[in-house]
Amino acid sequence: MKKLDIQLADRIKDLPPYLFAAIDKMKQEAIQAGKDIINLGVGDPDMPTPAPIIQALQKAAANPKNHQYPSYVGMLSFREAVARWYKKRFNATLDPATEVLSLIGSKEGVAHLPMALINPGDTALMTDPGYPVYQAGTLFAGGKSVFVPLKIENGFLPDLDAIPGAVAAEAKLFFLNYPGNPTAAVANRAFFEKLVAFAHRHNIVICHDAAYSEIYYDGKPPIGFMEVDGAKEVGIELHSLSKTYNMTGWRIGFAVGNSNVVGALGKVKTNIDSGIFQAIQEAGITALEMDDAPLKVIRNIYQERRDALVSGLQRLGFKVDPPQAAFYVWIPNPPGLTSAEISAKLLKETAIVTTPGSGFGQGGEGYFRMTLCVSKERLEEAIDRMEKVGIHG
Repeated sequence: MKKLDIQLADRIKDLPPYLFAAIDKMKQEAIQAGKDIINLGVGDPDMPTPAPIIQALQKAAANPKNHQYPSYVGMLSFREAVARWYKKRFNATLDPATEVLSLIGSKEGVAHLPMALINPGDTALMTDPGYPVYQAGTLFAGGKSVFVPLKIENGFLPDLDAIPGAVAAEAKLFFLNYPGNPTAAVANRAFFEKLVAFAHRHNIVICHDAAYSEIYYDGKPPIGFMEVDGAKEVGIELHSLSKTYNMTGWRIGFAVGNSNVVGALGKVKTNIDSGIFQAIQEAGITALEMDDAPLKVIRNIYQERRDALVSGLQRLGFKVDPPQAAFYVWIPNPPGLTSAEISAKLLKETAIVTTPGSGFGQGGEGYFRMTLCVSKERLEEAIDRMEKVGIHG
């Protein structure tokens, strides 16, 4: 029987290959070839979820009341726990009924938000380099992506004054991410205050992706967008339990902030998904109400890894500064190589998986990214492998 001539939707044809799926394919091919892979490509915590969270899930999963459809917007008790956590961590006051929405991880919130705000042809601003899903979500909504460059001389913060007035006038949404992926840059209060004024001036909704806010170093927690006066009037902040509590596979996060934007995102979600398994939300409450001791242990481990990797790279001649937050190291390419070429060279010659900066947008060219999601010993081994084959900065 003749096969159908299946024509894919233009939005699928126009969608670039998902970066991390491509990296995973390369990794699997190298493993099949018998190589001992050191995977510094995808930011997936390798440490276990803290035991009290697992125990809470086990108990809640055994309760039959959690076996039915959950609330579309999330259990009120979970949203109340989010509001209490925000008050404690950022001194931000939120109404759990109208200003907090549960998400199946912050990624789905990023992907679905443009459907709530962007009409076909509308403009969304996003940083370059940046998380690829900002562009993908905008594309699915029929919108146009305009990229705002992040440059090292500005601390990888966007120069809001350099955004052309005509572009700002037509933009409806602006995606930002601090602490940043892939750059690991941290925003300060003065920048967020300027961002709030920019949003008011041009009537742009801000979506601040704060998935890495709790992975920080030297005892210096980054500021949150919702800490700043006026932030709740101009936008929302997305957060996730994935990175903070080593819960990437659990798929639970939340959006907070402007009630109209939170409500619109919730309306999209009610037509797409059926919420988060209630037992996972119960475990999420346990996570948010834990004391800081387990998180300090996690942060200390990442700091040891950061120091080991950064010092090793510096010894090899790479001009890289220790990140202040997140578990990424953003590294300038060796002379004469593109980001794709250095990543390919590392995989072929050292069996180290990294992420080419170009995968995060044109502005990422000139850099490649390594994660801190393997042991300190494996990071030191990665440096040794690079040194043995003569890969230097």
